[in-house]
Amino acid sequence: MQEQDYCQRAGLKVAAPLVRFLEDEVLPGTGIEAAPMWAALAGLFARFAPQNATLLATRDRMQAEIDAWHQARQGKPIDQSDYQAFLRSIGYLVDPPVPFVVDPGAVDPEVVTAGPQLVVPVLNARFALNAANARWGSLYDALYGTDAIAGRPSGRAYDPARGAQVVAWARDFLDSAIPLTEGRWRDFTGGLPVLADPTQFVGRAGDNLLFRNNGLHIEIVIDRSHPIGAGDPAAIADVVLESALTTIVDFEDSVAAVDGADKVATYRNWLGLIRGTLEASFVKDGEPQRRSLEPDRSYTAPDGTPFSLPGRSLLFVRNVGHLMTNPAVLLPGGEEAPEGILDTLVTGLIGLHDLSAKGRLPNSRARAIYIVKPKMHGPDEARFSDRVFDAVEDALGLPRHTIKIGVMDEERRTSANLAACIAAVKNRIVFINTGFLDRTGDEIHTSMRAGPMIRKSEMKSSAWIKTYEDRNVQIGLACGLGGRGQIGKGMWAAPDNMAEMLAQKVAHPMAGASTAWVPSPTAATLHAMHYHLVDVAARQAERRREAIAPLDGLLSIPLAPSRDWSAEDIRDELDNNAQGILGYVVRWIDQGIGCSKVPDITDTALMEDRATLRISSQHMANWLLHGICSEAEIEASLGRMAAKVDAQNAGDPVHRPLGGEPGLALEAARALILQGSSQPNGYTEPLLHLFRRRAKTYGTTERESETGSPVMA
Repeated sequence: MQEQDYCQRAGLKVAAPLVRFLEDEVLPGTGIEAAPMWAALAGLFARFAPQNATLLATRDRMQAEIDAWHQARQGKPIDQSDYQAFLRSIGYLVDPPVPFVVDPGAVDPEVVTAGPQLVVPVLNARFALNAANARWGSLYDALYGTDAIAGRPSGRAYDPARGAQVVAWARDFLDSAIPLTEGRWRDFTGGLPVLADPTQFVGRAGDNLLFRNNGLHIEIVIDRSHPIGAGDPAAIADVVLESALTTIVDFEDSVAAVDGADKVATYRNWLGLIRGTLEASFVKDGEPQRRSLEPDRSYTAPDGTPFSLPGRSLLFVRNVGHLMTNPAVLLPGGEEAPEGILDTLVTGLIGLHDLSAKGRLPNSRARAIYIVKPKMHGPDEARFSDRVFDAVEDALGLPRHTIKIGVMDEERRTSANLAACIAAVKNRIVFINTGFLDRTGDEIHTSMRAGPMIRKSEMKSSAWIKTYEDRNVQIGLACGLGGRGQIGKGMWAAPDNMAEMLAQKVAHPMAGASTAWVPSPTAATLHAMHYHLVDVAARQAERRREAIAPLDGLLSIPLAPSRDWSAEDIRDELDNNAQGILGYVVRWIDQGIGCSKVPDITDTALMEDRATLRISSQHMANWLLHGICSEAEIEASLGRMAAKVDAQNAGDPVHRPLGGEPGLALEAARALILQGSSQPNGYTEPLLHLFRRRAKTYGTTERESETGSPVMA
């Protein structure tokens, strides 16, 4: 940004668009004036920016000491007792806390009810609205249009044979979720069904019937005027499932926000969601569409009492982590301000509109603000976030612990000290989860110099992964998160492969996880069936009796047992990684798309964000460091895969060929690999931001992709 693009506020230089946005759009209605708000922001930076820098320096110190330890061993086998003693000596491992129970105070029912969770990039208004409205979804639609059940519709018009297949499937699901006293739902002909458990019937909406199972609602739509209902013996036109109970609106891995203008765009969409005013206009199938937030849903209880249920998913916001700075605000010394501190104040300030709202579409009925904090390393960093949240609450006049925190267990030092991390935020924590991709990226980078890693496809079956997934649930339950917050699992990355998702993702509630990430509203509706079929509370009760898996498994490094890969194996591994990197980076750098459905090397569409980029670039950097491949082989792979990615994007009118000028996307991909071993904790953000800013100065195309987001339609 140029000097004239900044305004002076309380000793800070603030990007002019951010000043106008906060003063003209956010502050009105909050009861907070501009001057004290800017003074509070300046005070936050003065107090916490040095602490933030110290924490990052600690990361670097520990990594340097770990690198030196591995280099001194020169590939000798690692004894776990020696290794853990070393990690304790440098402060990487800390003593577990005395037993405790989290106490986050009042939270919304969605936080303690088991069900799916969506993640959506905040920069795309249309998809953010889709996600917020994904609280309820048509099971008929989800089954009819996907591969969740065998076959596909015949032709563009309604296919009665496919419809009959869908109805039969849905009836079988109802038999499992809300069984009848006698007979089956496919034989039901109307009226009020006689249930095996009569308490499952909880109300009506006109002729529609509302049921509840395992805390989730099922609405059976009765409508003889509907084409489906007209041909159904019971006039059932649809089965609607309560689906995405919660949604994480993401400011981090799935967005490209590198300057003040980008940050204003993120904050403006979040403000619109919280105030209930966000709308999006677009054209779909040649027809103009307008989307806004859904209202609440009205029902009548069996005793005649009216009641309502939320029409929208409970929204969390994921701020950025501690690493990145942003030129949206410059500190008195001219350096960029820590972006995570800025996010905390601004998203907290926007949250005031929800807490004080009257007669609008509420988000939190418990008067809470939910912030997910990613990429924290260990309990000191969690404790730092707690202090920042305290200070923001004080600045905004909020009661202590109004701002709740979600801790993402996606960095190795957090996994190894998870109980201590939870203890550091025990009075505001409402969420932990696992994230395979970022966690694997940190696994590789932390032990970068220990030796060459196994192939990427083998990571999911390695010893540390199972221990990581087990310990996350076991420790979360031991700390009392069951029934007080969410214990989550990671994303299903193939949004077009719903049959496979149905087969595999039931493992998440079976593991005792109360939520898991899904890539679309359709996937949320299908995944909701798993929470009807599995009683998560019962599974958690069973898992509380387990001993917590020992650290030995978690800290076992996924090193290759030998280096006997063939030249073809090495080429295949490089090409797989390079194709994924290029397919993602070309959209991030040239188009500003932070999350997309990217075809993989087999042309299967996978949801890609910075976490997938981190593991691929770190894996290539590791093999390069240990001589498994050469820089020339990496360059050759990039050349081959650039041609493939260009061919895969041939139908995209704004795709900039990877070999074209100025070639920033290809240059960024090369830097991510060749500089991967020296990037802070293996993160991709510093280089991505650098090249994206360069691309913006060249005037490359920016757009909201109609096909690129994980939350579609």
